[in-house]
Amino acid sequence: MNATSPGLTQVQIDQRVFDLYDEYCHGQIDRRTFLARAAAVTAGGLAMAQALMPQYAAAQTISFTDPRIKAQYVTYASPGGNSGQMRGYLVQPAGTGPFPAVLVIHENRGLNPYIEDVARRLAAAGYLALAPDGLAPLGGYPGNDDDGRNLQAKLDQAKLRVDMLNGARFVKAHALSNGRLGVTGFCWGGGTTNWIATELGDELHAGVPYYGAAAATASVPRIKAPLLVHYAENDAGINRMRPEFEAALKAAAVVHEAHVYPGTQHGFHNNSTPRYNEAAAQLSWDRTLAFFERHLKQRG
Repeated sequence: MNATSPGLTQVQIDQRVFDLYDEYCHGQIDRRTFLARAAAVTAGGLAMAQALMPQYAAAQTISFTDPRIKAQYVTYASPGGNSGQMRGYLVQPAGTGPFPAVLVIHENRGLNPYIEDVARRLAAAGYLALAPDGLAPLGGYPGNDDDGRNLQAKLDQAKLRVDMLNGARFVKAHALSNGRLGVTGFCWGGGTTNWIATELGDELHAGVPYYGAAAATASVPRIKAPLLVHYAENDAGINRMRPEFEAALKAAAVVHEAHVYPGTQHGFHNNSTPRYNEAAAQLSWDRTLAFFERHLKQRG
């Protein structure tokens, strides 16, 4: 995986612009405000802000036509969700299976090309991967993150999580699944990964949240799956939840490991913007694949 945004690298972007981008990505300010504040905070701030916008076409790592995989869009029933019906991107490895299953949960903007690429990466590694589009009840990911973020904010958030939970159950029960289920997610999807772990109990076999909100402390004892938790160093909003979350995991005897990646920003795995940190993204991904290998491909 390579950093892809033209012009500026992560080390050339002022931390204050990264902080503003984090506010923008989480819907606290709109695009115009983000650009204006970035321009005001430092010389060259506007160029820095513009460089942070995703470059999805250049970020693809696994081609749609890669012979190791077969991809298709599928629909599944989602009782209790936003519309009762969901759409997702299902990618299977070449061969007849069965395969261990992994649910891939997007950020707070719907099923964008980066998340689809993550699903293809997992399929190339031997997993049946489903990446639901939480925006399906509103017509699906609209082709850009700004509109996607606005659409996701309009959904009933509790029902949106149910749509992801139903995706986990759908892919686990799929004819190509061997019944072993993992979940991974990024940002909003990381927090939803933690939540799904509390909901599924021993129906889940491995969870890998990337820089996601902690599960509610009172719900942590319901987690039965081992967790691999990835944190960015410069991510105050998520990291302030970490001590209580880890204390609750230890108290509930949940098997888990957590890693903080030095010098990284929230979103460091996403290789479509300069927040991407190649070394940390690769290390975290290697750890993720090894974790899934241990818990989904190897019994015991």
